[in-house]
Amino acid sequence: MTAQELYDKLRPLQEAKGHYFNPDREMTLDLLASLLVNKERYGYMACPCRLASGNFQIDRDVVCPCIYRDSDVAEFGACFCGLYVSAAIRDGKAAVPVVPERRPVEKTLAALG
Repeated sequence: MTAQELYDKLRPLQEAKGHYFNPDREMTLDLLASLLVNKERYGYMACPCRLASGNFQIDRDVVCPCIYRDSDVAEFGACFCGLYVSAAIRDGKAAVPVVPERRPVEKTLAALG
């Protein structure tokens, strides 16, 4: 599967739930390509902007869409990696913000081994 195919598959499913891909298409496709690399590497699509351990039980919080996405988009207008954004950002009415990391430090340390 290519990043474009993943985009075409996920876009209608996510938009039906009120989630939108970042309008920066090049960045979005790069992130989707990285998700596919992680799927090949780990067997699941771990967020490419976070450290993954290779252990699904440790990483399940950052399997895309991660458990932080909804609260990040609600509070900041985008998720941590910027793949998903609010309608305002999608429509060009707001800029993509810097989103602080919500993942507990212990999870990141566990990914380091």
